[in-house]
Amino acid sequence: MPEFLKNILWATDFSEEAQEALLYAHFFAKAYQAGLTALHVVSDFSPALYDPSLAITIDVVKRLEVLKKEAHAKIEAIGKKKKVPFQKIVVVDGSVSKTIIEVSEKEKAGLIVMGKKGISAIDKLLIGSVANQVLRHSLIPLLLTRKREGKPRVKKILVPTDFSPRENLEREFAWRLAKSFGASLTFLHVFELQDRLAQWELEEMFKALLAKLQQREKKEKEDIKIKEEVTRAMEAWSGIVEYAETNHFDLIVMSSIARKLGRFFLGSTTEKVISLSDVPVFAIPPRESLKP
Repeated sequence: MPEFLKNILWATDFSEEAQEALLYAHFFAKAYQAGLTALHVVSDFSPALYDPSLAITIDVVKRLEVLKKEAHAKIEAIGKKKKVPFQKIVVVDGSVSKTIIEVSEKEKAGLIVMGKKGISAIDKLLIGSVANQVLRHSLIPLLLTRKREGKPRVKKILVPTDFSPRENLEREFAWRLAKSFGASLTFLHVFELQDRLAQWELEEMFKALLAKLQQREKKEKEDIKIKEEVTRAMEAWSGIVEYAETNHFDLIVMSSIARKLGRFFLGSTTEKVISLSDVPVFAIPPRESLKP
């Protein structure tokens, strides 16, 4: 069992997307026989804490404890209703994104699972501000989901590639996930209009990549279906989103900060893919010391 999935942290704000994220958290926990910790953070800026009418009759600290107890009971009820056994339930107050990261480190989680968007009107425009902050600062992988029909499944995994050395870590995670779920792997390169890479150069890169994967496949005696694809788009993120949804992929695996031939993507391709795709994204933090 991979070390990075001994414990999974599900962060919830009780939104519909958080409920969907729980299904994926439970799905991954069962696949890896991992513990599942539930977390709710009562925000420091919760309007309920500063309601003048409440302040008159209830001390702010007492009100905070009431909110924590209510959240704890709500998580217990959700677990019972969905038949999800939680190893631990954590309800604390603080800055939401910062606290999620702190709790993930304290609980030694190997994966954080949460919904892509928040519940505020602003958050609904793109990736939620909380998810965005966790994505940028987490030291461990983050699985971001969006409400979809049907049960979670991972049979087709898409790995966007630009052949940078950093991608060896992404391929490692994708390979292990494919082994665990019996999934196929598709490596996708998106040609952007400004790309100066020649077709023959791309073909040589794919040959080298496939040779390495085939050697590993033979060494580990695994029968993993591997494909390589090339598509064209105005921007990399749009090509990834369209390809993933058109071909009905179950999971996208990519770095939380993507590179393209030595230069950083402007505006973070990964963030745009997470925001605009209905396909769950397994985002890997840009930490060279991270080992799956």
